[in-house]
Amino acid sequence: MRATVLVIGAGHAGLAMSRCLTERSIDHVVLERGEVANSWKTERWDSLRLLTPNWQSRLPGYVYAGDDPHGYRTMAETVAFLQQYAEAISAPVRTNTEVTSVRRVEEGYAVSTNNGEWRARAVVLASGACNIANLPALAQALPSAIASLTPNQYRNPGQLPQGGVLVVGASATGVQLADEIQRSGHPVVLAVGEHIRMPRRYRGRDIQWWMDSAGILDQRYDEIDDLERARRVPSLQLAGYPDGRSVDLNALTSIGVRLVGRLAGLRDGKALFSGSLANQAALSDLKMNRLLDTIDYWAARAGRGAALEPPQRFEPTRIEASPPLSLELVRSGIRSVIWATGFRPDYSWLHVPVFDRKGRIRHDGGVVDAAGMYLMGAQFLRRRKSALIDGAGDDARELSAHLESHLQERRQAAA
Repeated sequence: MRATVLVIGAGHAGLAMSRCLTERSIDHVVLERGEVANSWKTERWDSLRLLTPNWQSRLPGYVYAGDDPHGYRTMAETVAFLQQYAEAISAPVRTNTEVTSVRRVEEGYAVSTNNGEWRARAVVLASGACNIANLPALAQALPSAIASLTPNQYRNPGQLPQGGVLVVGASATGVQLADEIQRSGHPVVLAVGEHIRMPRRYRGRDIQWWMDSAGILDQRYDEIDDLERARRVPSLQLAGYPDGRSVDLNALTSIGVRLVGRLAGLRDGKALFSGSLANQAALSDLKMNRLLDTIDYWAARAGRGAALEPPQRFEPTRIEASPPLSLELVRSGIRSVIWATGFRPDYSWLHVPVFDRKGRIRHDGGVVDAAGMYLMGAQFLRRRKSALIDGAGDDARELSAHLESHLQERRQAAA
């Protein structure tokens, strides 16, 4: 089987690329291991909602048209939105087609699947950045009596054993799970490392409206001094709750969540925590206030200030005077640990030498270090918003243009 381009993955990034390839009349097929939006459907917990407002789900040739633009989609609604998009753009998706190998051949790439082999002149990797939960090595030392779950395995508090829960990690996933589990009646201890505090609303508008309007989300990868660092920045402490509430550390401590420092080790059933909690919280507050300063400056320059609520600053993060540096897990009632320690993509099927020494794909704004190969959906791929649904369109437009040029060059070279 042959196609000019194979797109691997039918999530929002792969579908956005499909639309842009269609607009350029480039023959292509989208290979999807499950159904459209498979990861959204099968690898998320029950109550999860998008962190971005509905109006911000903008894809090439498709925008939100419902009656709740400022709400936040459930996972079922997100799956339906992407399925409707795939139908609207007539995306050539081959579902239940799992890619098992991608390798270089003379004419481009050979892609093996459970339904046969394909040949293509170009390949777009859009299989997602959150396929595998990052489990720290120290997790192996967790006592067997304590349940251990990743966010991909967690569905709701009802599956947890009775007793306390240690949530490791305080980015978006960690704070949302800590909030839900604490409210369900399980006492939660939250191990906090580097994090980015963010209010859900500021001066009467959603924080995402500010970041979009002020151009912060459009900041390009080639404008950043330390791009590697920018791509490792933790996700914002945000949640898409229907009531629009914030979910920062102060909100969590107000409902009884106990904060400790970064989990540094597990020894003989005892969790050991870093003593840097206060410093991490202070640094996060500082970064948040710098962002709010940027927003206020933009609002004043754009003449928006008079029509909005006045600037405000939030109470500093409240930290215990002496947070515990260790905790005997079983004795303190901890019966479960949830590892909200990030995710990574799964490229075990990619047999092309494009990986750096840390196992990451070498690329320049999504143009992979292998002719005719492209990457979509990664953190800060071409813009700060690249990993969002709203970021896929702009990235796909630019990368599809590069891909078209690559195909033209190959045709000219063969002539």
